[in-house]
Amino acid sequence: MAFPADTELGVRWLLTAAGQAPSVHNTQPWRFRITGRSIELLADPDRRLRRIDPRGRSMRVSCGAALFNLRIAVRVAGFRPLTRLLPDPSGEQRLLAAVHMSDFGPATPAEQVLYANIDKRRTNREPFEDRRVPPWVLADLRIAASREGANLVLLGERRSADLLDYVVMAEEKLAEDHDYQAELRAWTMSGAHSDGLPSYVMGPRAIGDAALARDFGAQSHRPAERFERRPQIAVLTTPEDRPADWLRAGQALQRVLLLASAHGVSASFLNQPLDLRDMRHRLDPRHRRGHPQMIIRLGYGPPVPRAPRRPSAELRTGAV
Repeated sequence: MAFPADTELGVRWLLTAAGQAPSVHNTQPWRFRITGRSIELLADPDRRLRRIDPRGRSMRVSCGAALFNLRIAVRVAGFRPLTRLLPDPSGEQRLLAAVHMSDFGPATPAEQVLYANIDKRRTNREPFEDRRVPPWVLADLRIAASREGANLVLLGERRSADLLDYVVMAEEKLAEDHDYQAELRAWTMSGAHSDGLPSYVMGPRAIGDAALARDFGAQSHRPAERFERRPQIAVLTTPEDRPADWLRAGQALQRVLLLASAHGVSASFLNQPLDLRDMRHRLDPRHRRGHPQMIIRLGYGPPVPRAPRRPSAELRTGAV
């Protein structure tokens, strides 16, 4: 089988797959460097949200999601992605991971399904149906997270309601932070762009439970709508809370999202409490279920458009 990084078309194919990953406010904070049979993932510091993400946690979670897409594309090409996280801790700080591609064999049917959903996956901020995601699907999603060293904690109705109260309180605090709002506005714009969140992906305001619809400050053109009565909430956690854990969280997140897409399950994020925690430089107390990295709303939503993406040529840095 042809080695994908040997041709410009193959490189473009790999980077296009990687670049379809979700990222905080669609900043797409990643770059890639091709070195022989390896692809290096680098953070793009110009796309880091300085106020919202002072630790760089959300940036690394986003990059971890792109890393997972890259790994799946490498497998579909018939190679094994041997991945090292933070391979040069005393050297280049932007270097987050290195993926060496070695001969292996055809992808499994499960890997083919994940790859097929890279282009289908969407962040869905619309109201979901009231029907529940079945327990067997939720079990599949938990297993998916565990395969990447993370834990997907599925909350019951009472704990979901408590967490949504925290989401509302965090949203109110963030609304009072002028620097946060300015940074948010910089990435929520109308017009032709290849990044950021245009209004057509933001969803409506919510009637009743305001926690289910994040306020991006650009939703006034749409009437408010009623969201699901019993939202299903999951929290993605990692055993520790270090840069390598954030990269693992991103890989786990994307494996969960691609599998959810394959099951027809929609997802959106309610990370305001985590934004507020990071902005205040607070650390979570140790908990047997780990450190929260993402708050995910799961359900069945309508078809939605995809947020824009940067062309693959912009994602590459350095020389072959």
